[in-house]
Amino acid sequence: MTHMHIAGSIHADAAQGGPTWLELPDDLNALDLRLWPQGTYRDDDGVVVVGGARLTDVAEEHGTPTYLIDEADFRARAAAFRDAFPGWSVYYAGKALLTRRVARWAAEEGLNLDVTTMGEMRIALAGGMPAARLGLHGNNKSEEEIAFALEQGVGRIIVDSFDEINRIEAACVAGGHRASVLVRVTTGVEAHTHEYIATAHEDQKFGLSIMGGQALTALVRCHASQYLDLRGIHSHIGSQIFETFGFEVAIRRTLKLASQFRTATGVELPELDLGGGFGISYTSADSPLGAADLAAAFEEMIDHECRGFGLSRPHLSIEPGRAICGPAGVALYRVGTIKLVELEGGKSRLYVSVDGGMSDNIRPALYAAEYSGTIANRTSAQPPVLSRVVGKHCEGGDILIRDVFLPADIAIGDLIAVPGSGAYARSMASNYNQVPKPPVVSVLGGVTSTMLRRETLEDLMRLDVGE
Repeated sequence: MTHMHIAGSIHADAAQGGPTWLELPDDLNALDLRLWPQGTYRDDDGVVVVGGARLTDVAEEHGTPTYLIDEADFRARAAAFRDAFPGWSVYYAGKALLTRRVARWAAEEGLNLDVTTMGEMRIALAGGMPAARLGLHGNNKSEEEIAFALEQGVGRIIVDSFDEINRIEAACVAGGHRASVLVRVTTGVEAHTHEYIATAHEDQKFGLSIMGGQALTALVRCHASQYLDLRGIHSHIGSQIFETFGFEVAIRRTLKLASQFRTATGVELPELDLGGGFGISYTSADSPLGAADLAAAFEEMIDHECRGFGLSRPHLSIEPGRAICGPAGVALYRVGTIKLVELEGGKSRLYVSVDGGMSDNIRPALYAAEYSGTIANRTSAQPPVLSRVVGKHCEGGDILIRDVFLPADIAIGDLIAVPGSGAYARSMASNYNQVPKPPVVSVLGGVTSTMLRRETLEDLMRLDVGE
């Protein structure tokens, strides 16, 4: 991920014609299989095949843009985390991508599910995820959301403020409930990621500060409440993280906090949640750790710090989302306009406009996120041309792929497939410029099935009740 101001990201690399990590490909038609769902390939006609389905057939049946989710790949990645962390609770982070079918897949693979809103709770429950396997997050949970969670028997609520403690207690009194809670803390870790998705530094909206003393106060407050069952500490340091150092620091600081709590109360906290944020490969420059490597590193850190503080090993949880659904998803677009733009130094860039954009994937505009892409309907023997894939919206920052090599004969009507699109793309979609949201389609054994239908202009018109 590139860390820069949006204006800078638009104009960056103009002089050299591309970022330093983007290398001229030896074979423009080859697929970097690290970026795609498992088993992706090109058939004899040059068509990209995902989950057994030819992307030309997907486009014909479902139109474009379309988000395609490989069920087998999703399940395999969910199972990889489940198996790599035996004895841990693995919570799939629903905010990354959540439909009723996704909730069912997670439940069937033995995962729990992390939710943050009434909508996510309703979808998760409707998909068959037991309420006891849900964790409710959020920095501003409403009274309605808390009451609903308690009525449904949600397994745990992650406390994010002192106001929320009062709110949960009031709901428990009103409904005759007792709530299991963890306290979300900020560890002061500066994760190596975009500032908007770094969530453990002090100056941000989530959690209660360890450094400032609020975290310990909140833990003691929850422990003293007759309406709350304090289970432990929750930490989350950010998203799209490739190294474990930040987690090591967070583990040390949260277990030190647990030790301080034991000193203050005489009680050891039984649980610790380390959150998620595990990165995936969006480009050839990305090198994420696999589930087994993460597990080995975390186990060593936990054992070391527990020995150091004289604590019993707590029950542990993690919350992968992107790492499960991100690589399982492919976005499919159709080319509509092609424009050659002259750059400084006699260089040029080909602007390739497609029928989606920032309304279905805001991440490049919001975070300067990098993606890769390829022509999906054919191969080409033409030389590679530095290209920028852009959307159809009335914004200069409407960029889907900032820098990519496409063949010189790229043409109107070609299909462009973008791997790594399963997380935080369609789930963050908007109707900017009154563009309907694309569908989400699952594929298994070559058979596709709609999970979220394509919005229509009639849907948008029905929302407009004015005259």
